[in-house]
Amino acid sequence: MVLILLFFQFKKHVEYDTVIIGGGPGGYVAAIKAAQLGQKTACIEKRDTLGGTCLNVGCIPSKAMLNNSHLYHEAKHNFAKRGIDVGEVKLNLAQLLADKDKAVTGLTRGIEMLFKKNKVDWIKGAGTLKSATEIEVALNDGGAQTVAAKNIIIATGSEPSPFPGFEIDEKQIITSTGALALEKVPEKMIVIGGGVIGLELGSVWSRLGAEVTVVEYLPAIGAGMDAELAKAFQRSLTKQGIKFKTSTKVVSSEKKDGKVVVSVEGAKNGKQESLTADVVLLSVGRRPYTEGLGLENAGVKVDAKGRIEMADEQFRTAVSSIRVIGDVTMGPMLAHKAEEEGIAAVEHITNGHGHVNYNVIPSVIYTHPEVAWVGKNEQQLKEEGIKYKVGSFPFAANSRAKTIDDAEGLVKIITDAETDRILGAHIIGPNAGEMIAEACLAMEYGGSAEDVARTCHAHPTMSEAFKEACMAAYSKPIHF
Repeated sequence: MVLILLFFQFKKHVEYDTVIIGGGPGGYVAAIKAAQLGQKTACIEKRDTLGGTCLNVGCIPSKAMLNNSHLYHEAKHNFAKRGIDVGEVKLNLAQLLADKDKAVTGLTRGIEMLFKKNKVDWIKGAGTLKSATEIEVALNDGGAQTVAAKNIIIATGSEPSPFPGFEIDEKQIITSTGALALEKVPEKMIVIGGGVIGLELGSVWSRLGAEVTVVEYLPAIGAGMDAELAKAFQRSLTKQGIKFKTSTKVVSSEKKDGKVVVSVEGAKNGKQESLTADVVLLSVGRRPYTEGLGLENAGVKVDAKGRIEMADEQFRTAVSSIRVIGDVTMGPMLAHKAEEEGIAAVEHITNGHGHVNYNVIPSVIYTHPEVAWVGKNEQQLKEEGIKYKVGSFPFAANSRAKTIDDAEGLVKIITDAETDRILGAHIIGPNAGEMIAEACLAMEYGGSAEDVARTCHAHPTMSEAFKEACMAAYSKPIHF
């Protein structure tokens, strides 16, 4: 009996080199990298699947729905002019959602396999800090386990920000999670917030037949986007049937006769108006998720916005043994930013060196057309007093874009006026999300527009538009 009790006690107190709290993009990548570098590693995640918000109810399922809704829209409206007759096109929403779920399941199970391959222990439960080196885990299958760690990385991500006057039920008043699981296409949908999430999911349901109205407090959509591209983007989405009310403040909501009535007013003129919809999507941003973490037990500090404070460039918090990465701390809330931080944090733990270039973190909106950007935009450079040059090239002059009849948009390159070094790249058009990687690589190595322009690009490809925009920045393009 004594031996059994001692064994049980031993199993309840396990020590690791590094423990990550949170199994999202930042957390699971950090866990795998730590194990690859020889650390005994565990990842604490309370979901039944790994991947966090991104893989389960964010980036991945939304991209599946964006792709399939685009195919549906193309088949319904554009196939005939391409010489493809398919008869009556009907939406099978249940199958569309099932296909989305299939993608999610495949990828989340893939992470489980990677954990096994790299010998990462997945502790299924919710972790609470008890000290600078101990975590108590409320296990999903009951009971608790105390985990000791020389190093702890907090990677708990973020959650949708609430909005005063709106009670979320994920049926009529929904977040991005509910927008991925609606059982029928609403006749009318109001999207509150004209950022990435709202525009992507608004596009999905617009293509599937909903009348979508986007309400945005700021005068332009796509927060952080270059002003020229933001205007072109709004024009494109308007042509697709999405309505916009910019410079508009949301005041309140009321459920009435099976509908949701939203009261709004002009941000500048105060003009009041009521909008009625079947579904209201709240997409006003996200906030750090720290519920139940027990930060105070370990002395970890948060700022006024609820973000865990980072004390140095090695991702340490106020407690040297505890580091923080991803959405739960400062910086853009992007999965790829969290992944980069996860790898760098683990490298700092292992050998004291890690690298994240925050000037080269791309952003992408996966609508159609796609929008992608990295680095500085014109407004920022003007505010900083930096002299710059601009080179632009339209997809209308790109042979590949013309051959597939998808030539809306442009590539815009911004360079230092004296050195020609690329300071920013902004793309709206087909495959923008893939093309932006070329800009990231050039900027990471301090490349100039001429460096890119003198690099041979395959013909015919969309990437030639990027090359010609670089030519326009330092000299003149050939095809425009």
